[in-house]
Amino acid sequence: MEQSTVSDQLLPESLGAGLSCAEARDSAREGLAGLNLPPAEMDNVLTVVTEMVSNASRHAGGATAFHVTAGAGAVTVEVSDRSTSAPRIQPWAPDEPGGFGWRLVNQLATTDVHIHRDGKTITATLTAATTGRP
Repeated sequence: MEQSTVSDQLLPESLGAGLSCAEARDSAREGLAGLNLPPAEMDNVLTVVTEMVSNASRHAGGATAFHVTAGAGAVTVEVSDRSTSAPRIQPWAPDEPGGFGWRLVNQLATTDVHIHRDGKTITATLTAATTGRP
């Protein structure tokens, strides 16, 4: 399959912090609709989108760019923000609220963090191998 960007939002500074998880999910769902992903795979992609946009909002002042790309058996989600701090997996504390998002993203996808002058871009790539599907 040829790679194609199915959702591409470069967010103006005034709107960057305003991208909601719901808007990002809707954009990804709409862009991926023609690929006929199995429901479980679509759910995994939408979970990753939600967690990454939520983390950008909670910890980094909001997303500055959002891309979903599909091709060659993989879906890639990229979220950029203004923070140069890399995310980290929190110690396991099931009785504490929050702290599970980055752990979940890393369970569902292969991740890469690129720190740059304007902040960071986090890339999460979902394949059948990373989601546990045969």
